[in-house]
Amino acid sequence: MSANQLQFFHAYNKRLTQTLESFDYTLIERFCQRLLKAWQEGAQVFFCGNGGSAANAIHLANDFIYGVDKPRGIGLRVNALPANQAVATCLGNDEGYDKIFSAQLAVLGRPGDVLVCLSGSGNSPNILKAMEQAKNMGIDTVAILGYSGGKAKAMADLPLHFAIDDMQISEDLQQIVGHMAMRWLYERRPQ
Repeated sequence: MSANQLQFFHAYNKRLTQTLESFDYTLIERFCQRLLKAWQEGAQVFFCGNGGSAANAIHLANDFIYGVDKPRGIGLRVNALPANQAVATCLGNDEGYDKIFSAQLAVLGRPGDVLVCLSGSGNSPNILKAMEQAKNMGIDTVAILGYSGGKAKAMADLPLHFAIDDMQISEDLQQIVGHMAMRWLYERRPQ
């Protein structure tokens, strides 16, 4: 491997590491506490995102349903809104792509639930509409964001904003925060 290739990988790692080191981890603890409350009360947690963030939403749903307490199968009640292709494409076709998450939330959500939005920009119309729907229903909103945080940063009850202008690192951070929360919850699982 050439020195230039090694330098490229080290630079990527440095950007990721510096972003993590400068973050206020009390915000992640607040996120964890909110998830713990949802778990204890049997509330649902909804994840949404587009593209790679949609894949992250589905991955994290798996972690919180199964990985958080796999020996006994008593994970959180989690729903990844981008996971059902039939529903997403139906809503996109019939109602518009901007409503693919909010329309699902209107049917599935209840007051006291939690919506976790994963977005690089924080400006995706379907993310913002889901957050509006959640607010109207008494559902708490969390947003894990990159770049400037966009409109979602101001709308979220709990914005976890990583100010980095890099989509891949933004998506890495979504997974890192999700995995931190999963491990934190695993340590506090019901005995």
